[in-house]
Amino acid sequence: MTSVQSFLEKQRVGWSAVTLACVASLTCSAPVMRGQGHATAAAKTIPAKATVATAPAAMSADERIQKIEATAVDIPTGDKEPLRLSLAQLMELYKVPALSIAVIDDFKIAWAKGYGMIGAGSNAPVTTKTLFQAGSISKPVAATGALYLVEQGKLSIDEDVNVKLKRWKVPESEFTKEQKVTLRRLMSHTGGLTVHGFPGYDVDAPVPTLVQIFNGEKPANTAPLRVDVVPGTLERYSGGGVTIEQQLMMDVTGKAFPELMREIVLDKIGMTDSSYEQPLPASRAAMTAIGTYGDGKPVHGKWHIYPEMAAAGLWTTPTDLAKFAIEIANSRHGKSNRVLSQRMTEEMLTPVMDGAGLGFFVEKENPGQFGHNGADEGFQALLTMNSETGKGVAIMADSDNGIAAANYVLRRVAQEYAWNYNFEGEMPALVIIARARGTQAALDRYAELRESGALEGEHAEGSLNQLGYTLLYSGHEKEAITVFQENVQEFPKSSNVYDSLGEAYAKVGEKDLAIANYEKSLQLNPKNQNAVERLKKLREAK
Repeated sequence: MTSVQSFLEKQRVGWSAVTLACVASLTCSAPVMRGQGHATAAAKTIPAKATVATAPAAMSADERIQKIEATAVDIPTGDKEPLRLSLAQLMELYKVPALSIAVIDDFKIAWAKGYGMIGAGSNAPVTTKTLFQAGSISKPVAATGALYLVEQGKLSIDEDVNVKLKRWKVPESEFTKEQKVTLRRLMSHTGGLTVHGFPGYDVDAPVPTLVQIFNGEKPANTAPLRVDVVPGTLERYSGGGVTIEQQLMMDVTGKAFPELMREIVLDKIGMTDSSYEQPLPASRAAMTAIGTYGDGKPVHGKWHIYPEMAAAGLWTTPTDLAKFAIEIANSRHGKSNRVLSQRMTEEMLTPVMDGAGLGFFVEKENPGQFGHNGADEGFQALLTMNSETGKGVAIMADSDNGIAAANYVLRRVAQEYAWNYNFEGEMPALVIIARARGTQAALDRYAELRESGALEGEHAEGSLNQLGYTLLYSGHEKEAITVFQENVQEFPKSSNVYDSLGEAYAKVGEKDLAIANYEKSLQLNPKNQNAVERLKKLREAK
C-alpha cells in the first residue's frame, strides 16, 4: 500500500464517498498507486451536512457557464477576505494544464467545454474531443460490459470465477474453502482480494501479460494477486479483482478486451471517442492531453500504459462519460436499455456492502446518486450522476491535482443547477487556503474553526492530516512535519496521527524519529499493518 492508499484507508471511517475522493486527489502529488479512484466526486468546501442552495430560474446555459468560469471558488475565511478564484486562476493554482467538463441536466448533456492547453508549454487548446485517461472510471464501464455478458448467459454473477477462467485461476487458500470469489464480489470489491491499484508502465518499459500481473512476475510492478480475507465479508477496494473480471470476460468470449468493450458497450451507447486500447493507436494518440504531475512537470511519454484495462485503461472524454451516466440512469427507469435491462441496472446500483454497488459506488445520504472517480499517472477524473433528478457532471483533467481542482467546479455546477445534494462528512478548505495564502494562513483558519466549535473530532484530525499529506508530497516536507506534529498534540490517542508523522520523518531521512512514531502508532493500534511494514523496512535499512 502506498502512502496515499494508507492515508485513505486510515481516514475512511465516517467520511462520505465524496470526501474520500477529494482526499485521494489532494494527496496525489505523491507517487501514488494509480487506477485507484474510489467513489463519486470530491469533497466540497461548504459545511458538513449542508445542502446546495436553489439556483435562479430561467438562466441560459451560456449564463451559467460564465458564472462558473468567473467564480469557480468562493470560500469564506472567517473575518478575513473570502478566497475567490476564477476557473483559470484555479487551474493555475493547482497547475492543471487541461480541464474538460460535461454538465448533465434533466437526463441530457446541457453543455460541454474544454479549458486550457493539452499540456504545459503546448499551444494546442483543449476541446470537447480531447482524450483523457479515466483511471478507475474504467471500472463501472467495464462492469456494464460484464453484466451484459451475464444477461447474455455467458457469465454467472454468483458463480465461482474459477469455473470459467481459463488462462489463470484464483489461488485457493484457507480463505476460499467455503466462500468463493464471484463476479459480483469482484465488481463490488468484496472478493477479499489484494492489490488496490496500479501505477501503469512507462511508454518505454516492457508491459506484462495479465497472467504475469496476477502472479506478480516481472515485468509486473505490483504484488501477486491473492485472497487474504474471506470473500463476502469485507468491502476493500481492489483493482486487482477488477483485472480478474477483465480476464474472465476475455476467456468466455475469446475476444481482446478493447474490441469486446467497443462491441458490447461503447458502440451501443454512442461513446465514439472512447477506447480501452493500451497503448492507443496513432490516430487516437494524437487527440490526447498530456499527463502532468502535481508539480506541473509532464509524465514521460505523455502517459503510462495500463494493461489492467478494466481497472484503469479507458481513454475517453467527459461528453462520452456523460452519455454513459445518462444511459445508466435512464436504464434504471426502463427508458433506455441499449446495454442492460432495467432489472440488471437496478441490481448494478444496489449496494452490496458499504456503498459499493456493481462497478459504481452509491450514496445512502443522496438517494439516486451513483458515480466513481479515477486517477492514472498524471490524469484524474470524476463522474457523478443522480438517476432520480437527472443531474450530473463529468470532469477530466491531465493532472495529479485534477480532482482537487474539479472539486470546486463540481460544487459550482451543483449550485448553478440547484442540486439537492447533501455533502456530508466534509473537510474544511485548508489545502486551497494553504496553496493560495500559505500554510500559516491554513493553520490560522484551522484554529478559528476549532475555537468556534465548527470543526471537531475525526474531521478536525482528518483535515490536518489532509493538509499535511498535501504539503508532504508537494515539496514542503518541513511544513508537513509541523502540521503532523500539531495533529499529534491535538489527538495524542490516535494511532493514525503518529503513523502519518512517522511517514513524514521517513521521507526526510529521520529514521529514528520515524521508527519512534510508527512504534507509537502500533502501540495504539496493534492491527496497523502499514506501521508493521514500514517499521520492517526502516529497521532493515539501518
